[in-house]
Amino acid sequence: MSALDTHRDERAGDWLDRALAQRSAGDGGAYIDDAGFTARVLARLPAVLEPVRWRRPVLLLLWALAIAGLAMTLPHAVLDGVREVVRLFVGKPFALSDIASAVALTGIAMWTATWLAWRRA
Repeated sequence: MSALDTHRDERAGDWLDRALAQRSAGDGGAYIDDAGFTARVLARLPAVLEPVRWRRPVLLLLWALAIAGLAMTLPHAVLDGVREVVRLFVGKPFALSDIASAVALTGIAMWTATWLAWRRA
């Protein structure tokens, strides 16, 4: 066991001891001595596995590749989506009342979302 693991065990023991002491203080000091049972159980627990050193750089590389791939394909997907939306709206005539209704409904939805966000905060 390394010095780092020993330090973690000491901190964990300190935390556990503090929690047990606080709990027993609420019971009027009726602490039940376990004759070292808790310490034996904690000593038998497996050591904390440290991740291998190459894991973080590999994960960063994989995330970088995923972001690069997304950045390369996203402009084409956005352009395709915009073309389809333009094709949909250019082919259909709109009345002024349709546009006003869409703007009003959008405003109502935005103000409702804003009100809900302020209410939950």
